[in-house]
Amino acid sequence: MHHVQKEALEAAASPAPRQRLVIVGNGMSPGRALEKLFEAAPEAYKVTIFNAEPRVNYDRIMLSPVLSGEKTFDQIVIHGDGWYVDHGVTLYKGHRVVAIDRDARTVTSEHGVVEPYDKLIIATGSTPIVLPVPGCKLAGVLTYRDLDDVTAMLLVARSRGHAVVIGGGLLGLEAAIGLREQGMEVSVVHLMPTLMERQLDTPSGLLLAQAIEARGVRVHTGANTREILGTDPGAGPSRVRAVLLDDGTELPADLVVMAVGIRPSAALARDAGLAVNRGIVVGPDMRTSDPDIFALGECAEARGQCFGLVAPLYEMAAIVAAQLAGDATAAFNPSATATKLKVTGINLFSAGDFSEGEDRQEIVLRDAARGVYRRLALKEDRLIGVVLYGDVAHGAWLFDLLKRGADISDLRETMMFGPGAAGGAPLDPTAAVAALPDDAEICGCNGVCKGKIVDTIRAKGLRSLDGVRAHTKASASCGSCTGLVEQVIKLTLGDAYEAASVQPVCGCTALGHDDVRRLIVAKALKSIPAVMQALDWTSSCGCAKCRPALNYYLLAAWPGEYQDDGQSRFINERVHANIQKDGTYSVVPRMWGGVTSAAELRAIADVVDKFAIPTVKVTGGQRIDLLGVRKAQLPAVWADLNAAGLISGAAYAKGLRTVKTCVGSDWCRFGTQDSTGLGVKLEKFLWGSWTPAKVKLAVSGCPRNCAEATCKDVGVICVDSGYDIVFAGAAGLDIKGTEALGHAETEAETIEIIAALVQLYREQGRYLERIYKWAKRVGAAAIKAQVVDDAEKRRALYDRFVVSQHFAQTDPWAERVAGKDAHEFVPIADLALAAEGRR
Repeated sequence: MHHVQKEALEAAASPAPRQRLVIVGNGMSPGRALEKLFEAAPEAYKVTIFNAEPRVNYDRIMLSPVLSGEKTFDQIVIHGDGWYVDHGVTLYKGHRVVAIDRDARTVTSEHGVVEPYDKLIIATGSTPIVLPVPGCKLAGVLTYRDLDDVTAMLLVARSRGHAVVIGGGLLGLEAAIGLREQGMEVSVVHLMPTLMERQLDTPSGLLLAQAIEARGVRVHTGANTREILGTDPGAGPSRVRAVLLDDGTELPADLVVMAVGIRPSAALARDAGLAVNRGIVVGPDMRTSDPDIFALGECAEARGQCFGLVAPLYEMAAIVAAQLAGDATAAFNPSATATKLKVTGINLFSAGDFSEGEDRQEIVLRDAARGVYRRLALKEDRLIGVVLYGDVAHGAWLFDLLKRGADISDLRETMMFGPGAAGGAPLDPTAAVAALPDDAEICGCNGVCKGKIVDTIRAKGLRSLDGVRAHTKASASCGSCTGLVEQVIKLTLGDAYEAASVQPVCGCTALGHDDVRRLIVAKALKSIPAVMQALDWTSSCGCAKCRPALNYYLLAAWPGEYQDDGQSRFINERVHANIQKDGTYSVVPRMWGGVTSAAELRAIADVVDKFAIPTVKVTGGQRIDLLGVRKAQLPAVWADLNAAGLISGAAYAKGLRTVKTCVGSDWCRFGTQDSTGLGVKLEKFLWGSWTPAKVKLAVSGCPRNCAEATCKDVGVICVDSGYDIVFAGAAGLDIKGTEALGHAETEAETIEIIAALVQLYREQGRYLERIYKWAKRVGAAAIKAQVVDDAEKRRALYDRFVVSQHFAQTDPWAERVAGKDAHEFVPIADLALAAEGRR
């Protein structure tokens, strides 16, 4: 009896067996449901997912930036392979489910995998609509729904031919702009009189059409597609060549993209005997006609509606997770949704009902000069519709009023200008955010309210946008709410907000350094005027702050294609010498690794005597500085120094300054390696490289560190086993010791690691950001992972650095002396030096 009681007690104390949860589909909504479920009941279910796509979960609403080239697929992955492993989830990639057996409680994939379930979620999404016009099945006719569609478009776009996008809604316009960014000639064909007619009224639709055409896309509204014409089948398989409209217009096309709508993918549920109308019918609890089966996402029909925007789909996900976790009261009550267009430079916001009617009033503001349009629709002292174009700063506040059904009778006179505005004066954006209640939605994609952001900032001690994004997902999807999230952070933290990561380049643009760099590459912008035109610079010629930054970013992005613009550099870089307080200049010849010779010293002494240079000083970087040279003397001074084989030491440059060395093993009884020789090799390999800010190196021959390598941007400490590489030091306004980067056994490996580090800094660093500040921003561990731990990435960075050096290593003194244009490259360095060391 005692034995039986013991077994019963042990059974009662043991955890309940986990139920089997099977999910058909691996889109954004089931992914969000799992996140919520693992938060609420992490041990309740053993989860299996069948994904028809051969990949992990990714952010579909960010496919447009992938198409335009602004992002890569890796950057839009929501849950990588590791996430599924960490949560014990079995993921079948490339397994489309073909049958659900409700009696046996199993699902079967096309590859024959049969999985039993206790609970089942159907999240099969939707299917793009293809217009049934003649030619719709020709090769080259695509839909725009998933990564495979984007990949196919990018392949066709390589031809730089013609594309026709049928459909002028959100997806169609984003596809059109993306293809245009890839270099195609693009036309949009839209049946209705104005674009995005479901989300915009006529005036804002016309403004949008103008903005789209300004980006090089031709817009045909009120146009119907009669036929898609193909090539002559006698010349091979027929593929699309043109789109024929009802009015006889023929638009050339190497690619046709159908973006005319979607329909819920409900066939699997229908075959299983579940209730299906337009979509899979679910109740407020998101359960289908079978209580053990949920439907979620675009395939579901809730309260008589099917939904396509991400915000209500995430609301559905939260309800499914709550129900699975045991909350039987959780119910889906769809709220108002807002629309934003993910096209860089086009600001658009729309929400609610703005159709005309006798029972409603409207407030309209038009500012043609600024390209601003605002329309508010009112009914019985309630805001029921909002359309904002050009200036959407107060969109969140207005949207909150709309969702809450707030009485706006006291706000009618000023609400067009923002919360609390008086006399039509705009309010500071931070004050506008302060007026929002805690339950106001900030990030519609992820359903994040103001209160959650504030609470998370305080609870976790967050100080940056990246931190808030990581912990709350606010602005982590389409990114259109980023500015609003920043305002919440600034409101919460005040001066403690680490805003460096989101500061605009200058007052000429709202874009930050990272966005400008990304768009320069994505849009293939190869001149300063092109950048300013494409990215809507407020000043047609820029300013003293942005022009040098743009000049550097273009040099780094397009070595050999973009020509250095001397007028967009600071005075010292323009004259290739450092101006002094009396208006004279300082001239510093380069001395490789701090090593000189009698011939070089004689040449310097002769120049000092010949030009009566008043001061000669040894610098902290082991070079000789000639101070007091008049501007008119510079070319002659350079000529004499060049004749002796001396080149500019670039003491003025945003690039490599010096490589300081000690005598090392050649002379010192403590030296472990040839620090001088390595320093010379590094300087001859790295000199001339364009970098965001100045770069100083040092190589010490032993741990006694006579060359002071542990306070430099990059340092090498020679030890018996090789070379310890350190970086991110500072010894100026900031005092900071270096951090360990890695160990190399040979000189060649050391050179490769340092070159890869400099290249990564060149590609990620913001203009005037020193290496130690860059390392703090991106994380030393992340840098080490790429330039030390990952040999393949390191080699790729090294190779890109070598290519760039072919165009960077030019001596400006020699160019000026020879009378050559400063943009004419005169390579003089032997890049084979490092390659020889590698061998």
